Amino acid sequence: MATGAAAAALSSLGRDNGLGFAKTSDFIKVSDLKRVKFHRTKICVIKNSNPGSDIAELRPASEGSPLLVPVQKYCESTHKTIRRKTCTVMVGDVALGSEHPIRIQTMTTTDTKDVAATVEQVMQIADRGADIVRITVQGKKEADACFDIKNTLVQKNYNIPLVADIHFAPSVALRVAECFDKIRVNPGNFADRRAQFEQLEYTDDDYQKELEHIEQVFVPLVEKCKKYGRAMRIGTNHGSLSDRIMSYYGDSPRGMVESAFEFARICRKLDYHNFVFSMKASNPVIMVQAYRLLVAEMYVQGWDYPLHLGVTEAGEGEDGRMKSAIGIGTLLQDGLGDTIRVSLTEPPEEEIDPCRKLANFGMKASKIQQGVAPFEEKHRRYFDFQRRTGDLPVQKEGEEVDFRGVLHRDGSVLMSVSLDQLKTPELFYRSLAAKLVLGMPFKDLATVDSILLRELPPADDQDARLALKRLIDVSMGIITPLSEQLTKPLPNALVLVNLKELSTGANKLLQEENSLNFPVLHHIQFPKGIPRDDLVISAGANAGALLVDGLGDGILLEAPDQDFEFLRNTSFNLLQGCRMRNTKTEYVSCPSCGRTLFDLQVISAEIREKTSHLPGVSVIPAAD
Repeated sequence: MATGAAAAALSSLGRDNGLGFAKTSDFIKVSDLKRVKFHRTKICVIKNSNPGSDIAELRPASEGSPLLVPVQKYCESTHKTIRRKTCTVMVGDVALGSEHPIRIQTMTTTDTKDVAATVEQVMQIADRGADIVRITVQGKKEADACFDIKNTLVQKNYNIPLVADIHFAPSVALRVAECFDKIRVNPGNFADRRAQFEQLEYTDDDYQKELEHIEQVFVPLVEKCKKYGRAMRIGTNHGSLSDRIMSYYGDSPRGMVESAFEFARICRKLDYHNFVFSMKASNPVIMVQAYRLLVAEMYVQGWDYPLHLGVTEAGEGEDGRMKSAIGIGTLLQDGLGDTIRVSLTEPPEEEIDPCRKLANFGMKASKIQQGVAPFEEKHRRYFDFQRRTGDLPVQKEGEEVDFRGVLHRDGSVLMSVSLDQLKTPELFYRSLAAKLVLGMPFKDLATVDSILLRELPPADDQDARLALKRLIDVSMGIITPLSEQLTKPLPNALVLVNLKELSTGANKLLQEENSLNFPVLHHIQFPKGIPRDDLVISAGANAGALLVDGLGDGILLEAPDQDFEFLRNTSFNLLQGCRMRNTKTEYVSCPSCGRTLFDLQVISAEIREKTSHLPGVSVIPAAD
């Protein structure tokens, strides 16, 4: 009888220089590095690049303080959650910043020209508890309607701050700044033309002329916001960077930060500080990297502006909540974020509850987490995704069973099963997402990798043991406690051993901890009665915060009264959201800059119906 040991560890889960900013000596200035003379040639996409080396080879062409290469500090502490200190930004009567609660907001989906419908939706949003609501303003007619929207809401005693979402239309921003409380500008398309993905070359003089054009277009809006006491969000989107920025940085987090800083420098030049930043992307990993890079640079510059957090058009249902929880939750645990939006392909009022859950999570994080003693980071890279890779099982000569499939190289999903599930083998195999051929199971792309069986079937229960043997034969791991394997041995099962059971061997493991390279599986046990949304958000914000940093090789979720299929799907969604294991079609629901050119929910549903069979493919519903 061959008995293997489970090769995995199951883890439980301002401007004011007195704010603790990092010293400049902790960072490397790009200007101190070797400069290379070259023309800036258009680069459409940079994939799997090393940000450190990319940055070292380039330098900003803009005037003012150049961006710096962050060596370490992007938050107050990497060992416990400490909320980053910021200045206060006023949006109407609502205060944003570290001295205030994390504010929640959403965005209308009505035609802004339809004043009655927009007012009705804003009131529904306010009644659900949102602090701020954003409305798209594409042109002059929409801007004119904004005055009626604001006046009607005031007459109905609704004073919720309104934010104008502006794309491609500086003149519209100037008009609506007279009635709305905040203006959101997208640096990628406010003054630069819409990206054409052309091969462009810039000399330093050409680049500087482009910056002067931005200043000429942007200054009137800044001056009007100062005059009327309006706030502003400088909100970069990963998917809408200008050709000019992409020609120099690629569509990278670094390009996102520089794009926003160009506008921020103009604001500061005019002594305007009532603004916040955002760095949104549909990819949670890119989003996290961009925000960290932004904050690292703000620490060096001595800036303390608040942050608006969000994952762009995260999707609907569990998918959207999971992606938002991974991106937003990770940053909240870093102590970053002062206002958030969970962007779903659903009615805007449905975004409020998951948004509130994440805001509460962020406000409590510093209190409920004890933190750890400072230690040297050896496996985590803060500004790019590079997994700490544990040693996967290998096939040894003479072994009758192939153990290589018990863990997956891109991230593993484990499920806890009961003896009752073994009574109906075919249903059991299907619940693991295995394919069946003549009643025999076979692994597929999204099949569970291993199962945790806390109790083995009796030796005389041949049917149950045959069901398990068939799983072992297709390289699925059967993990069971040592005590069970000793009393009811199952051939080729994997044994789960804790340090107490290792006795003196535990000391040897601790002495060799620096050389151990076991895969780490995050095991989360949820209490009975936890709502599904809470489970998804908690898993994304906790396990996702580790996986998005490359820390961890798999997931095991347990909830006593939740459906088995739901837990399995949630586990795979978590891995896909962290950009580890892609097992289904990825949807980025981006209908337009402004979100009102067509019915997002209807079109997304139609597209899903026709494309959901394409795992590994990303589908982006978008306006022409």
